[in-house]
Amino acid sequence: MKLRETAFILFLLILNCSTVAQVQLPHYPDSVFSTYYHQRVTLFNTLPKTENDIVFIGNSITDGSEWSEVFNDIQIKNRGISGDISAGIINRIDEVAIRKPSKVFLMIGINDLARGIAADSVVKNILLIVSYLQQQTIGTKVYVQSILPVNDLLRRFANPNNKIEQIKYLNGALQNFANEYHYTFINLYPAFCDNNGKLNILFTNDGLHLKGAGYMLWKHLVYKYVYGLQDKPSLLPKPQALQWSDKSFHLYACKSIFIKDNTLQKEAQLLQHNLQQKGLLVKIVNSSPVDESNMIELKIDRVLVPINIGEAYHLKVTENKIIINANTNHGIFNAIQTLQQLMRDGSLIDNCEITDWPAFAWRGYMVDVGRNYQSIKQLKQQIDVMAAYKLNIFHFHLTEDIAWRLQSIQYPQLTQSKNMLRNPGEYYTIDEMKELIDYCKNKYITLILEIDMPGHSDAFKRAMGVDMQSKEGLSICKTILAELCTNFNVPYIHIGGDEVKITNEEFLPQMIALIKSYGKKVLAWSPGGDVTAGTILQMWNGESKPKPGYPAIDSRHLYLNHFDPFDGVTATFNHIIDDVKEADENNLGAILCNWPDRRVNKEEDLITMNAVYPIMLTFAERCWQGGGYKNYLSDFGLPHSERFQAFVDFENRLLDQKEEFFKQKSCPYFKQTDIEWKLIGPFDNKGKTTTSFSPESKIFIDTVQIKNYTSVFGATIWLRHFWHPLISSHIQYPKENTTWYALRKIWANEDGEKDFWIGFNNFSRSTATDEPPTDAWDNRNSSIWVNGNLIKPPHWKHGNQKGNSEIPLFDEGYEYRAPTKIFLHKGWNTILIKAPVASFKGTDWQNPVKWMFTCIQL
Repeated sequence: MKLRETAFILFLLILNCSTVAQVQLPHYPDSVFSTYYHQRVTLFNTLPKTENDIVFIGNSITDGSEWSEVFNDIQIKNRGISGDISAGIINRIDEVAIRKPSKVFLMIGINDLARGIAADSVVKNILLIVSYLQQQTIGTKVYVQSILPVNDLLRRFANPNNKIEQIKYLNGALQNFANEYHYTFINLYPAFCDNNGKLNILFTNDGLHLKGAGYMLWKHLVYKYVYGLQDKPSLLPKPQALQWSDKSFHLYACKSIFIKDNTLQKEAQLLQHNLQQKGLLVKIVNSSPVDESNMIELKIDRVLVPINIGEAYHLKVTENKIIINANTNHGIFNAIQTLQQLMRDGSLIDNCEITDWPAFAWRGYMVDVGRNYQSIKQLKQQIDVMAAYKLNIFHFHLTEDIAWRLQSIQYPQLTQSKNMLRNPGEYYTIDEMKELIDYCKNKYITLILEIDMPGHSDAFKRAMGVDMQSKEGLSICKTILAELCTNFNVPYIHIGGDEVKITNEEFLPQMIALIKSYGKKVLAWSPGGDVTAGTILQMWNGESKPKPGYPAIDSRHLYLNHFDPFDGVTATFNHIIDDVKEADENNLGAILCNWPDRRVNKEEDLITMNAVYPIMLTFAERCWQGGGYKNYLSDFGLPHSERFQAFVDFENRLLDQKEEFFKQKSCPYFKQTDIEWKLIGPFDNKGKTTTSFSPESKIFIDTVQIKNYTSVFGATIWLRHFWHPLISSHIQYPKENTTWYALRKIWANEDGEKDFWIGFNNFSRSTATDEPPTDAWDNRNSSIWVNGNLIKPPHWKHGNQKGNSEIPLFDEGYEYRAPTKIFLHKGWNTILIKAPVASFKGTDWQNPVKWMFTCIQL
């Protein structure tokens, strides 16, 4: 063994021992450092002491970038100082540590080597910096970046250029010690090398420092670490066929969008706008540029796919060019949504080739504004998200017992305030509806108007003084439908037809005949009244099945108002649309429904309380991809299963989408595939849910090896679903009068309070459920302990109150109340949940027994 290697290993042994004790940094005299160094340090010390920032720290190579502008993120701070060495970082790292940043990106060492400092000494200093940061600011993630290559051919900086082998040695050592010292090593070196292993002259003009192109590449390489993303852009919905390849398209250098066909002008302008939002000014041209590099081409060209060719597209990203072709403008639009996700960092796009098409032609989302009005602004926000994830049907449920929300010229009394039980006077004018229809059309979304009849029509009865099924009511309904068909350029009208006793057998057939006479197609709910063949049936009941002669739309167990965020994502991911793997002439697709029967306090609650966006994205994936696993399935399996791994892949992409596109929107979902519970039981409580059993004893957890348990995974666990046995649960054979316990251990890096979501009865936003007791989590005596300490429930605003649909929900759901604060000590912490039940029969239909629990650290 060489003497240098022996000395270095001895140093590391000493450092390992010292990291157990307090890490002490050496201090250096001011004379060691340059005037510029002191100028920068004094500036850093006087800047506001913000926390949770992302800090880039290093020498002139770091100093040379405007990091907050490069990332368009004011939380990213530059702590580079030209000419700095590792000792200089040690001397000033306190200023960074005291801020408690979320992440630190360190690159240092090239100036050390240029000064003749040994690579071993540089590694020693870097490991000392890392250890100190981890000691002083435990929550900070540290990323050590490799030193970049140099290029001696430019002969501008002689000293570093003869240090190539030392650079490689230093980088190798930093990579080797990453696991031991708990930092992430980012090897930038290969990406910056030319074919000769030198710093590529595309990125430098002096052989050492970077030009703009170099910083764009740097951003591209570290972007995933800065924002905690997957290696490649997380495309959602996942394309049907995708291949990645080496190299990248330099998006920052893109000059033009080329369209030979002027009918693609709208799509070209959309893409131009998307690029502009990333700070890229790209012109649209109609003639092929002489230089076809650095351009994006859109064209109508044949794309061969098995089904739904009108929405298919082909997208190819090469080093010099991006080509998008599709059979229709709609296909081009879909490709642009994918490209938007591919160009996540706004700098480079990894080369790839995609051929893509939807499994189902109908991929819809429904909002009920009859019960709770929504502003045009909020509707457009949801439509924008729909379009971004390739949903193409907006189902607008406009009338209800509560209120009639669409203007009628013939019958203005329908929208008079006195006839509305909620949001009086709030409705959509004919002009607003036309605007909304056009807004959808511009995004290749079909708006479906629903006038629910003859049921759900108390608002009609209050306004008109007659029942819809009466002779006079039937005549009025015909006039209303004629108005709709005349005023609005939509291809479909939905007439409802559900949850009502049909007293006039001619009502629905006559309505259908009238709508068809205007050249429009008809939808109705199933189960519902008898409708004529050819009517599209939207299945809403869990036991509904497609019927021959009636094209089917699936909305079974796709009601947002009955989901919590975690089981909503899980069940929707599992769902098999229409009971088939892909569409055919009788199975068109599905519509995800938001039925907020209960009054809300503010319109934003309609999105937040129903976890609209995470479940909508899951639904978009399933409708586009097709397939699925099993309807009404509330778990995602065990780690060895294909279903589990598929869900992990999807969840990672979903969380990336949340990070990239939902920072300003409600997206209540966190990673749950790493949460394992040991279910212990069942214990016979003989109907007394207060009865204690052995798992509540401290000695049980501390001294007994738990052998008899069931492993389940997820944040929300259903011991028995309230729609059992239609919807399966995590326990195969749940029994009344039993108590189960759930146990898991979680690690904390330091002592302190952490935020948790905890719940034992996620209220449906439809039923008038009784509020929980003021001093309990629920009415079943469910409990939770952390490290043996009982966690108290929230101080419920409406505790003990009888269920009332007119009192808005406030804090009943964990996802929309303040998180529960729980103290964790450094190391392993034990969570124990007690989940007892007596009878499975609720007090009434408004109060089903939801034997479940949710517990997740945020």
